[in-house]
Amino acid sequence: MPQALRIAMWSGPRNISTAMMRAWENRDDTAVIDEPFYAHYLVETGVEHPGRDAVIAAHETDAEKVAALLAGPIPGGKAIWYQKHMTQHILPEMRLDWLEHVTSCFLIRAPEAVVASFTIQRPDAEAWELGFEQQAHLFDYVCDQLGHAPPVLDAADVLRNPRGVLTALCKRLRIPFSDRMLSWPAGRRASDGAWAPHWYGAVERSTGFAACRVPTRSLSASQQRMVEECMPYYTRLAAHRLRTSTD
Repeated sequence: MPQALRIAMWSGPRNISTAMMRAWENRDDTAVIDEPFYAHYLVETGVEHPGRDAVIAAHETDAEKVAALLAGPIPGGKAIWYQKHMTQHILPEMRLDWLEHVTSCFLIRAPEAVVASFTIQRPDAEAWELGFEQQAHLFDYVCDQLGHAPPVLDAADVLRNPRGVLTALCKRLRIPFSDRMLSWPAGRRASDGAWAPHWYGAVERSTGFAACRVPTRSLSASQQRMVEECMPYYTRLAAHRLRTSTD
């Protein structure tokens, strides 16, 4: 059994973050937690998300308590704890010292795809809600902490070659890859957050990583401005993305 490992996977919204959580949860040795700072984020920002009241009622709103939990024992006696995080949930006043107790990884996606998807549910969204800038700040923080770049996965790479990218990630994390990460049963999980009914329809129907699709709808002028605002942050992290032997 591998040494205890807490993986903090930092993603923005409308990525393949929930499918990635499914992949890790399907391993025999891994526990997962779904967006543990979401309720705190909703309380502090006042942003109106679908199911806001249910999320706040069902999940811990104290960020300090959440951080202590994430740095603590791994649930169920498992060897690995996969922590699915949204970068926009980490607000400027929040402490980051708990990151010393986790292994941070970063999941990125091209801004045009994120903007096109997120604005379906939130047509009045602003660029900061997409988490690109926060993701870059967290990446810099972890780089300073480690003295080198942490693992970066691009969603498009994962969808094109899930076995290759996940094998490369497991190698970086010094754990064995498992074929169980490539497919999972359809349906909802007890580990899913209270927001699942509003956001997880597609992943609940999934049984594995879907084929990579390029958005076909044209972006509006305001959507394109959001893309341009987010692109420099995405580009910085994309320079460090994990490569496979087929790249």
